[in-house]
Amino acid sequence: MPDSPAGPPAPPVPLTELLGREELGLRRIAGPEQADVSWVHTSEMADPYPYLLGGELLLSAGVQLTDADTYVARLVQAGAAALGFGLAPVHDTVPAALVEACDRHGLPLVEVPPGTRFTAIARAVWRLMAEARHRELRRVTRAQQALATAAARPDPVSAVLRQLAVQLEGRVALFTAGGTELHAAGGRPAPDVEAALARLARVVAPPASAATGRKPRPSSATDTRGGTHLSAYPLGGSQGLALVLATPRRDAGDHTVAGIAVVLLSLLTAPHQGADAAGRSAALVRLLLGAAPEDVAPLLGDGDSWTVVHARRADGAPTGPLDAGALGAALGSALSDVDRETVRVLLPGPPEAVAPRPGWTLGVSGPAPVTALPDADSQASRALGHAEATRVPLTTHRPGAGGLAALIPPDRAEAHARALLAPLTEPLAETLRCWLSLHGSWDRTAVALRVHRNTVRQRIARCAALLDMDLDDMDVRTELWFALRGRGAGGA
Repeated sequence: MPDSPAGPPAPPVPLTELLGREELGLRRIAGPEQADVSWVHTSEMADPYPYLLGGELLLSAGVQLTDADTYVARLVQAGAAALGFGLAPVHDTVPAALVEACDRHGLPLVEVPPGTRFTAIARAVWRLMAEARHRELRRVTRAQQALATAAARPDPVSAVLRQLAVQLEGRVALFTAGGTELHAAGGRPAPDVEAALARLARVVAPPASAATGRKPRPSSATDTRGGTHLSAYPLGGSQGLALVLATPRRDAGDHTVAGIAVVLLSLLTAPHQGADAAGRSAALVRLLLGAAPEDVAPLLGDGDSWTVVHARRADGAPTGPLDAGALGAALGSALSDVDRETVRVLLPGPPEAVAPRPGWTLGVSGPAPVTALPDADSQASRALGHAEATRVPLTTHRPGAGGLAALIPPDRAEAHARALLAPLTEPLAETLRCWLSLHGSWDRTAVALRVHRNTVRQRIARCAALLDMDLDDMDVRTELWFALRGRGAGGA
């Protein structure tokens, strides 16, 4: 199966929702009813397997369809979610052999009427994904605000647990590494569910006396008991606690909401902190409650320079809160976060203090005041992509100052850059910037952006068409590189 991408920008769309769009006129004629669509891809190749990422609704008019069974088997092997077959202009009806193959291999087959364009289907899928993502973001935002408010109450641990139980509509509890319940909220579950929760707590938070180094602790653990979904997350620090959940369902965004609670509970249950750590924790809570960065800057210490580090495991292994905390401690900071497979660490001081870490690939921002941390975060992200593409353990962002570029007034350079690059959307501009920084390498750019190399080729071709420029011309490349830097998108 092809390499798994980082994931779509929104939750997948149930195929039933797409079929419910009456204006499309789609009809399922074979295969299972349930499927989740993460992408839409159109291909008339006899074997599109090498170009599929998994989770696609593949649209085809059957131009090169000869062996239906082999064709469907390859789609299933590639992880396609469903096949949409257009009735025009090649076929008047869906071939019976294709219907039989989809039923045999368990691939949903959707009939696309002649009046429905493939682009209309793709537009409908992205619209449904955007709606689902918007609902998820609104829910997570509301939950974050409610949990942060609960953390400011006189009984913060109990208040956070009660609010989390409300948000997830289930049972939540804090367990010790030995499986003893300390605090809980929500209805009491059945005895077998409670026993399973205690077991999960022991899995993610083993006793401090357990041997270390033989087997790392997982960042989370899940189980089911009947219709109840069980989850457990270790709290940061050395207190050996775990947050456990028993919920009637597992919705999009639940993991994010639980992660917010883990961060707050880790802070609330941490041992006594020194003055510096206490000030940073207070700054974090104030930011969660809506304070402006410049208002919390005095709590972060005397230093006026901060560095953002992005990191991923060199072996591609998944990461979790424990990995983030361990890496942060190794770099000298308790301010760490994990988003999917990427760990982010906020360090006081200049980037020169960051050294490579065995087993990790690091991207390091330039120095930034607390009010410019979002820009530093983007710098670290690009630096990490550059480090992975060039297979080096650490890349530090270098500002594009000095040299010939310094001879042009910044305002004039920026105005020219924005005019020159105006036809490009931000994804296209970022792809062009990355491609130029890696000397036009398709493979390295694909690694840096975490997309397929054919996607890079398509985007660069689109850039060339929109700009009406020959990107093979070194003069053109040089001008575009200076323009991208002048627009504030400097390389790693």
